[in-house]
Order: sequence, then C-alpha cells, then structure tokens
Amino acid sequence: MTHLLGYGAYLPYNRLRRDAIGAALGGGGGRGRRTVASYDEDTTSMGVAAARIALRTTSRLAPPARLYFATAAPAYLEKTNATVIHAALGLDISTLAVDMTGSVRSGVGAVIAAMDAAEPTLVVTADVRTGLPGSADERDGGDGAAALLFGDPHDGPAIADVLAVGSATGEFLDRWRDTGAPGSRVWEERFGEHAYQPLARAAFDDALKRAELTADDIDRLVIAGLPARAARRFAAESGVRKDAVTDNLADSVGNTGTAHPGIMLADLLDRAEPDTTIALVVLADGATTFILRTTAELPEHRSPRPVRAQIAAGDDTLRYTNFLTWRDMLHREPPRRPDPDPPAAPPSHRRAGYKFGFVASRCADCDTVHVPPGRVCAKCRATDRMTPYPMADATGRITALTVDHLVFTPQPPAVLAIVDFAGGGRFRCQLADVDPATVAVGDTVEMTFRKILTANGVHNYFWKARPVPHTESTR
Repeated sequence: MTHLLGYGAYLPYNRLRRDAIGAALGGGGGRGRRTVASYDEDTTSMGVAAARIALRTTSRLAPPARLYFATAAPAYLEKTNATVIHAALGLDISTLAVDMTGSVRSGVGAVIAAMDAAEPTLVVTADVRTGLPGSADERDGGDGAAALLFGDPHDGPAIADVLAVGSATGEFLDRWRDTGAPGSRVWEERFGEHAYQPLARAAFDDALKRAELTADDIDRLVIAGLPARAARRFAAESGVRKDAVTDNLADSVGNTGTAHPGIMLADLLDRAEPDTTIALVVLADGATTFILRTTAELPEHRSPRPVRAQIAAGDDTLRYTNFLTWRDMLHREPPRRPDPDPPAAPPSHRRAGYKFGFVASRCADCDTVHVPPGRVCAKCRATDRMTPYPMADATGRITALTVDHLVFTPQPPAVLAIVDFAGGGRFRCQLADVDPATVAVGDTVEMTFRKILTANGVHNYFWKARPVPHTESTR
C-alpha cells in the first residue's frame, strides 16, 4: 500500500479582486478574488515554496530519493526546471529530478508515478493561470503550488493511505494553447461537460471497486479540474452526500490548474480527522480518482502553513494594471536604466550551493557565520576552516532598510534591507511581499526563493527576505 507521508501548499501573497477587473474593463467582474504570482515568482519559485513547507512536515524522515515537477507553465523548455527545485531544497546529488510539463494532466501522471516508485518521491505541482484581458480564464484562474511526499510503509509513518486509483482517458478537444500563446482557447463548455461525464463516472466507479467501497463510504469528495461545469455536474451525480463535497476555493483562490488537486487536498488535510475516507477526482483530458484514508498520524503532522491561513494573510490591493504588466499583457515604459545582465553559467555553477540553496559558511574555530560563504574568517582570520551552514530556513530581523525609487525593478519602489539572522550572519537583500509604507526596522523576516530578473531568456533565481506571515500552525 502506498502512503502519503507529508504535504504542503503555497499561495502567493498578492490577490486580485474580480470586481477590479470589471471596474477596469466595464461590467461586474464577478465576486471574490484570485491569487496572483508576483513579478518575481513563477512556477519554479512557487514549487520551491510548497516543497519547503512539505519537507518541514517530514523532517523526521529521510529526504526524498526522487523529485517530479509538474506544471502547464514551465519557466524553461528543454532545460529541466526540477533541477532548480532540487538545488534550492539542497537534495542529494543522487536524487532524480525530472519535469512532467505541458498539460494539466501531467500532475496526475506525476502523482501516479510517485505512487509506483520504490522509494520516497516528492511530487511538486505549480501553475500560473491567465488569459486574455476580460476572459473567463483570467477571472477564474489562480496561481499556486502544492507538494506531496509519497513512500512505502518502511519509509515512515503515513498521514494517509492510498487505497485505490482509477483512471479513464479520452481524446477530445476541450482546451488547448499554442506555443507562446498568452492564454488557452476553450471549446463550448457544454461540450466539455458532455465529454467528461462518462470518463469521470468510469474512473470513480473503478476506484471504488478497487477499494471495495461504495459512494456512501466516501466522507469527503474533492473535485478538481479546469472544466468547472463538468465538475459541478459530477458532484451532483456522483452519489456522494451533498455535504461531503468540499469547497473548490473558487472565490478565494481561483482555479490553479495543475496545482489545484494538491492545494484542495492540502486544505482538506489541514482540517480532516483520522479515519476519513477521501475521494479526489481530477478532470483533465480524462478523469482520475484517488481514494485515500487518513491515519492517526495526521493531527501531529499537519502542514505548518494551513491553506486557510494563507488565504487570510493575502493582500487584495493589487491593481489590475499591475497584474497586466506582470503578465506581459500591458507593456509600460521601463525604467530608464541600463538593461540588467543575465547571470553567467560558470559562476552560477561554482556557487550553486549559495545561489540556489542559500548555504553560507561557518568558521570551525570561532563559529562566525559568513553570508555569502568565504574562505577566510572575518573575525578570527582562520583560512579554509569553514563548514557549510544552510540558512534557507533561518529567520532574522531587519536592522536597516531603504525604499529605493531608482533601482531597476518591475514594481517600484524596491525595498532594500540589511538582515541580521538569529543564529549569526548578516545579509543585504531586497524584500518581497512588503508594503513600503508599513515595513519597519525590527520586523522579523524569513527567506524566500524568487526570480530576481530575466534577461536574454535566462532566469536569475536567488533569495529575498519577506515578513514572516501569520500562517504558522500552533500545533
């Protein structure tokens, strides 16, 4: 039997109110809000954030031996994006890291491959969903990431057992996107509803049969998929009690595509009791149903960053024009500064531990922490007496800051700060997810993996600091 050993979800800080879209374009725009990845976030950086949360819940276990990354919006083609996540997590060189990209269904494939693996496997799913201005995809989409760690019984205590999986595949033109297109094209929704129903029914019935259960035995039904009309119809016809169908987070998050099954499951696991039987139905170019049952270990190993807490902590003051600019839908006058240079491959490779993993150095003689790492101790002058000192999980306090209106940034002004870490070390960096009017010296911050800039098609990933969100679980 396959076990779910840990999980985590990440929702970006920014929210776009749907009525802001309507106010700008004319019309109502709809109710609620959607999550929005910042200008310095993409599917890779959000995947790192979700994976870090998941691995915090499984720190008692050995690190994963495989990493599968699934997204319909990869930052790179040809180059493997999963290797960036691998480096940011500081995983062992022997850990296999591969992409499964290009379609929403790739997330299903990554999860099933992880369940079939003979060793602990971390599945990371992420998506940035958008569409043309005024489209339903723009309004109803959302950005986010999720991470699930699977393993066998000997890999550690499980928070849920996977009882069965059932799938049904069909070929029909429901949703598609040309290479380089800004958004997807969708066929008439009634056709998608018609095409999905027999597949959803077949996958659901097959999973129930394999698990030796009936629809009445399902305590919670999670339905994820971009075809909203088809999802609503299956919820009504599944045979599961109406009160067992979970919130699809449409009003508070939006539909995050490839990441949405994991985010919805994480939200349920944040609150579920032991011995809860869950059916997770994913509609994407077919249908797949996962049957899981939570265990007595779940209450002690829930995510430290619950989905509902992240929803509550978001900021919904984002302007629609900024959203369009971040998505390259609105081309505005850039800062009159020299264009930034792309990072060079050789120095990035030489300093990969620091650049991607934020690994500093610590003097073996006097314990002084050096950020960035160095060979000569700044305090005792010892040479080549350094040991690696991971700091991605370190917290610190802002000791000085400036709000800079001149430095190059897609979202001026930039907030630059000096951070002193609790365990030693000082770091000068840019702050993310802050309000320039309220951030102050003395604020507690944590590290976050971001995309500093993109130049000549090269994404320069590094670390920023952000205020510690009020989403930490008290458990």
